[in-house]
Formats: sequence, C-alpha cells, structure tokens
Amino acid sequence: MVTTVPLELPDSPLATNVNEGLARVEDALQQSTRTDNALLADASRHLIEAGGKRFRATLVLLASHFGDSRDARVVPAAAAVELTHLATLYHDDVMDEASIRRGHESANSRWGNTIAILTGDFLFARASAILAELGVEAIKIQAETFTRLVSGQVAETLGPRPGQDPLAHYLNVVENKTASLVATAGRFGALFAGAPAGVVARIRSASRALGVAFQLSDDILDVAAESAQSGKAPGTDLREGVRSLPVLHALASPAPGGERLRELLSRDGLTDESLHAEALELLRAHPAMETAQADLRRWADTARAEVAGLPDVPARRAFEIMCDFVMERTG
Repeated sequence: MVTTVPLELPDSPLATNVNEGLARVEDALQQSTRTDNALLADASRHLIEAGGKRFRATLVLLASHFGDSRDARVVPAAAAVELTHLATLYHDDVMDEASIRRGHESANSRWGNTIAILTGDFLFARASAILAELGVEAIKIQAETFTRLVSGQVAETLGPRPGQDPLAHYLNVVENKTASLVATAGRFGALFAGAPAGVVARIRSASRALGVAFQLSDDILDVAAESAQSGKAPGTDLREGVRSLPVLHALASPAPGGERLRELLSRDGLTDESLHAEALELLRAHPAMETAQADLRRWADTARAEVAGLPDVPARRAFEIMCDFVMERTG
C-alpha cells in the first residue's frame, strides 16, 4: 500500500498527471525488484509494499511541470530517486538497529543485517541502471548525490569534531544525508522536462531547503508522534543515542528544571525502557520542542521564498502546498 503525500493539487489536470505518474513510478519500482533470487525479490519488495509518502517521486513529477511533463525520461528519473531513497533506508535500519520501518518489521529484523545490506546494494544498482539509460549527466548527478549521502552518514557516525558546534554539525549532516537527494529529485524533474537552466537551479535550491525541513519535521515527529503516526517506534533516536534537533536544543538549553533530561540525553543510548520513557516524556514537555519547530518554520519559509520566484504555473502552487505539508505534519 502506498500513502502518497496528501496534496490537494490546485489544478485538476495537474493532479491527474501527477497521480498517473505516481502509478507508473510504482510499476517501475515493482519491475526493479524482479530477480531469479526469491529471497532478494521478497526483501526488495518489503519496503516498497510497506508503503510510504513517495515524497521524492512526487517532487520529480511536480518539477517536471515547469517544462514538458510528458517527457519519457521523467518517470524513470522519479523511480530512480525513489529506489535510491529506499536503498538508504535498508542501510540506515542496519546502522540504527531499527526494528520497525513504515509500521512494519524492518528488513534487518526479518532477514538479518547481511540480507538487508545486500538488498540496499541491489536497489542502488537498479537505480543506476535506470539512470544509465538517461545519459551521462544523470549518472554524474547521481554519483555526486551518492557521495553526499555517504559523507553525511559518515559525519553522523563520527559526530562533531572537537570544537565544532553540534548544531552546525547536525545541519551539515542533514544537508548531505537527506536534503541532497531531495534536491536531486527536484532537479531531475525540471531537467528531464527541459525546463530553462534558471528554473532548474531555483527548483533545486527550493527542494534542498524543503529536504532540510522534511528531516527536521521527522526529528520532531520521532519525539512527538505515536508509532501509528510516524510509522516507527517512538523515540527511536533517543533509544539509539542519536542527537537529533530537539535533543541538541535540550542539551544546549539553560532552562531551569532540565538537569535530569540533560543527564539522560548525555548517555550513549537509552535502551532501558523505563529511562527511555522518562526521557521521552521530559523532552516532549521541554521548550526545545518549540525551538525545533521554529527551526523547521525557517527552513520551510526559505523553501517557500525560492518557490515564489518560479514561473506562475499550477505546479508552483503545488510546491507551496508541499511547504505547508512539511509544517503541518508535525501538528
């Protein structure tokens, strides 16, 4: 089951085109999992069939409406971006030792780390094969994006350098690990639809800011939402000792009465369920959540400002709605 981004698109032909494009992307994703190895096929379909918002694929399709959205390269580009994203999820769950993804058992829990890693590699290869058909520039952009994805993951794994501001380090990780692929999604859509170079650049910039905002909203949801809302166990970052945006603000806050929360958050992880529950409750009530929301609003506004400079076509309003969606999903 697929849960698409809940956009109320302002133009009926645009909505029809995007929905038809997403259906074709879904077909392409299913085609990409076809292999003679039954286990690999099952593992590859696992997250595809678990659903998802198809946020990046939607971005590709919307961005294509600033050019010729009927260009045959648009849907394959959207599928390649979505496959790349899915591949990173398999790897992320192994590194995070996650047990739930999109409301279902994670691949690493079901088949073990080795199969989960190899499945991610398989999907990366499938994405590259699709992009190879789109030309050298597509492969070059994908390689640059993949470099940033890996750089962001390594930086997150190593943590801030001595003397480096933890929040600056965190935002650098987000821009590389998350926003780089979202920026590529918008770029691919406009590029392969033949949009003018200036429009491609602006969409890329808007999508980058939107990607940062999307990750900030994920961080907030990890604390604020219940499992049914977020699709994963509440407080996963807390459990694994990941210092997400609300955690960083709480650690830096001089707010009185926060000593116990800072003591809990300073640990490498909170695998003890009672301590995890205590930290989650304290963090939900801490002013750090409001500060994180303000950060999210700034990045969404940055994206919205870039979108405002795009040509006045129905897709521009759809991009504005996506900026609203990123804010509204955190309530």
